[in-house]
Amino acid sequence: MATPPSLCIENLKKALDAAEIGQHPVEVHGALVGLICGGVKQDNLAWLKPLVELMNDGQPLEANLQQLIAELYQDTVARLADFEFGFTLLLPEEEVSLSHRVEALALWTQSFLTGIAIIQPELAKSSPDVREVIKDLAEIAQVEFDVGDDEESETAYIELQEFVRMSAILCYSEFGLDMPLNDTDNSSIIH
Repeated sequence: MATPPSLCIENLKKALDAAEIGQHPVEVHGALVGLICGGVKQDNLAWLKPLVELMNDGQPLEANLQQLIAELYQDTVARLADFEFGFTLLLPEEEVSLSHRVEALALWTQSFLTGIAIIQPELAKSSPDVREVIKDLAEIAQVEFDVGDDEESETAYIELQEFVRMSAILCYSEFGLDMPLNDTDNSSIIH
């Protein structure tokens, strides 16, 4: 069974705090997904260098934190590569106030856009559909945090969250690579 988002966020937050890295877990996940959806090379942990540049100014990560992020990476790749796994954004659950969830969605989206832009610096040359969703995501990243805790606002949030999720999947389908699920598994190679 998959780890609930709240537990994953909490574990990642503890590791980020212990490493004295001022990133929020949703920012780390957003940047990671942006790199993956942008088509970052998968072999030999090549995805780690641009993520560490974003997270920690290129300084090595503490071992526990790097392990958590590597697990998050593997889970994310598996979910993006196989639609049945159900790719989801790492965001606070519905028990958290709506304004905090909206803020987290904006942070996730900003980080996603940064991650994908690093790997795809010429996004303006992508397909019209991707260019349109990138433009829409940039607007979502600027969304206001002052929202009411009413049903209409909740519905709008859920729709925005689903739009961001599907936008990431669209970007992955355009730029993402056929990714091995394990960087170190050479058992399927015949010598």
